[in-house]
Parts: sequence; C-alpha cells; structure tokens
Amino acid sequence: MIKPSIPKGTRDFSPVEMMRRNYIFQTIRSVFERHAYLPIETPSMENLSTLMGKYGEEGDRLLFKILNSGDFTQGVDMTEPSATRLATKICEKGLRYDLTVPFARYVVQHQSEITFPFKRYQMQPVWRADRPQKGRYREFYQCDADVVGTNSLLNEAELMQITSEIFEKFGINVVIKVNNRKILSGIADVLGEADKITDICTAIDKLDKIGKENVCAELQERGLSCKAIEKLQPFFDFTGSNDEKLAKLSEIFANSEIGTKGVEELRKMLEYAAILNIKANIELDITLARGLNYYTGAIFEVKALDVSIGSISGGGRYDNLTGIFGLKNVSGVGISYGAERIYDVLNELQLFPKSLENPIRVLILNFGDQEERYALAALQEIRKASIVAEIFPDKAKIGKQMTFANNKGIPFVVMAGEDEIKDNVFTLKNMETGEQEKLSIENIILKIK
Repeated sequence: MIKPSIPKGTRDFSPVEMMRRNYIFQTIRSVFERHAYLPIETPSMENLSTLMGKYGEEGDRLLFKILNSGDFTQGVDMTEPSATRLATKICEKGLRYDLTVPFARYVVQHQSEITFPFKRYQMQPVWRADRPQKGRYREFYQCDADVVGTNSLLNEAELMQITSEIFEKFGINVVIKVNNRKILSGIADVLGEADKITDICTAIDKLDKIGKENVCAELQERGLSCKAIEKLQPFFDFTGSNDEKLAKLSEIFANSEIGTKGVEELRKMLEYAAILNIKANIELDITLARGLNYYTGAIFEVKALDVSIGSISGGGRYDNLTGIFGLKNVSGVGISYGAERIYDVLNELQLFPKSLENPIRVLILNFGDQEERYALAALQEIRKASIVAEIFPDKAKIGKQMTFANNKGIPFVVMAGEDEIKDNVFTLKNMETGEQEKLSIENIILKIK
C-alpha cells in the first residue's frame, strides 16, 4: 500500500489555515482595488522561451520544466544521465517563476485591448525548485501590483503607500528598504567595473544571507579586481539619514551620469512619499540589489521588524521587460507580496483575528423527521440574516451532536422538540455559559447578532 505524501516544499491547508489565508488575500485585494488596480490571471505554465533568461542564472536554475508529453519518455529510465539530455529536448514549457514576466507577456500579447497606463493586480501561485526551509516553499502564492505605460515616479510612491496600508491593516511593523539600480550602476562606474554590474548586483544581493566577507570572496571569483573590491568596502557601511546618504552619493557620483540619475530619482520618489505621509519607515539601503536581471530603476524590499524572517515583499521598476517580447518603450513598476511569509509573520505574532478560528456561529440539532422539517425553516431564516449556520445531517443522540458542536467550537446550539414546535419557538443554548432559553426565531437571530 502506498503511503500518502506530497512533494517537498508543498503543503495541504486545513479549514482554519484557509480562513487565515483568505483573510490575507482579501485584505491585500481591498487595498489594491482602492488604488484602482484591476485583476487579471495568467496560466500556471508558460513557454520556456518566455521564462528563460529573465531571472538571472540562479532563477533559470530554479525553474520547474514540464515535459511536452509523457509519451516521449516511454521506455526511458529517467534516472539515467542520458535522460537529462533527452529532457532538455522535449521540454518547451515551465511553471511560472513569478507573476511579473507572465504579466509582461500578457501586456504585449493584449496591447490592443489595454488602455495605458495599465494598472493590474494578480494573486496566483508560483513555483521554484528551491531548497525548502522556513518561509521558503516550492509552491507559494504571490500577490502582485504593477503599472505599465508610464515613467512617473508617482507610481513608485503609490506602491510604497499601498505597502504601508497593507501592513498597517495586518498590524505588522515593517521597514520599506529602497534603492535604485542606477545607484548600483553608478557604484560599478566608480569601481571601474561597469561591465560587471550583473555580477556585482548578484553578489551584493546576498549580503544579508552570507555576510560581507563571503560577498567579497564571490566578487573576486566573478573576476572583480582586488582594487575594485577594496573601493567597494565603504558602501557596505553607508550610514546616516536618507537625505545624508543621498548627499554623500551625489558627491561620489559627480562624474557618473547614471549614478547621478539614480540619486535624482530616489530623491524625487522620497519627496512624493513625504507628501503622501506614508506611515511605514522608509530606509535607503544602497546594498539592496534584488537579484533579478530585469530591474532598471527603483527597487524595494519590505522586512518585518518584530520577526526574524527574510523579506515579505519586494519589487521595482523594469524599463525593458516588454521590449523582450517586441513592445519597446513601455516602462513598468511593480511590487510583490509573499502570502506564505506574511502568514508566518501573522501567526508568530498572533495577529490573526480570533473570528477566523471558526466562522460557524450556530448548529441546529436534529431530533427526527418532524423536528428536522421545522428546523430547516429556521435554518433558512438564520442564514438570511447573514449568520453562518448548519444543521446536523443525521438523527443522532443529543450527546453526539453536542460533542460535534464543541469539537468545532460552535458557540450556539438551537434545538426544537415537540414542545417547541407546539409553541412555535426554539431553545437557544450558549455553549460557553451553558445558559438556555426559549425564543422565537426572530429573537434568536437578534440574540446571536
């Protein structure tokens, strides 16, 4: 007999967990829609030509590839080394790695139907062949908001405002870390290694995970000179307020056009944020790199202050992504919220509303055919009053039905026997206090509400 199991990095969700997850999705959705973002969905799988080369070498390695058909592998031992070479020839599709690249493909494919600037949100699962660990799964949901067709930095400020509102609703204290890819390009300019900007970004992005020494070692492996790595050291300990950091960068980038442009964009973005009175703490972090190749301007990363976990949100501006699919000069900016990590943070800080534990408010007991018919009419009235209720489906001993209510945490039980039917009333029992009273269905509804 096969032992039931699921793939590593995936999970089943209980009813309570689903109630909590839906709370996360509904909260995020409400903020998106208030800011005029509209929903779309894209397929779980995309052509590999759409996905490959958009996420850097690490992202390409973590893509789940899909065989064209099982028939291609008939009679082949897929554990043999030769099978790997065969698989590369018969895979044309992959599970989506994120929602941004499929969105860029969607924009190009449906450009004649879209009014630009186009604001959309998307809440769907993505897959990565990563090593499972706390807060990191192989299948997980992302909640994305993007706007394409405008270069305005108002959009960056609005995404920070959306982020602040979402986490304020959740009760999570966060810091929004910001940087600009042009700042990183400016640093590469100053180091005299402009052609190694991708290597520098990929290594710096791991600073929190592997530390300064290992980042420097990786940069050396990637071909950066010792002199360039030595020049990079002051950037690892860049301190002061956001304004002070920008002032220092302006001096450093006096001879770097792209670096100066990055400073100007950050300064304007932060000015907009101040006008919007964004409540969350916003911190300029010049070591923030976001290891995705398609970012070209502002980049964001959100961290919870009271929990030790990785980033719970991130994003940035991408000027060239739709150009890869044939639609040039369409700039976009977006941010993504990791539902799984937000769940873990809310759970650890015990911030989920207690009402999510069990939404069922009433159980109507079943004493037989006549009583069941009488109870069904009451059940309809209770549900019409927007109270979540159910009837025990079988005639069973009252003890069994009461145990069912207790096990599900249902706070009220409604009963009706011969006497209640005769008087056109019901007995309402409060399962917490044990108090019982006979009431009309109208008064029962008032009591429960």
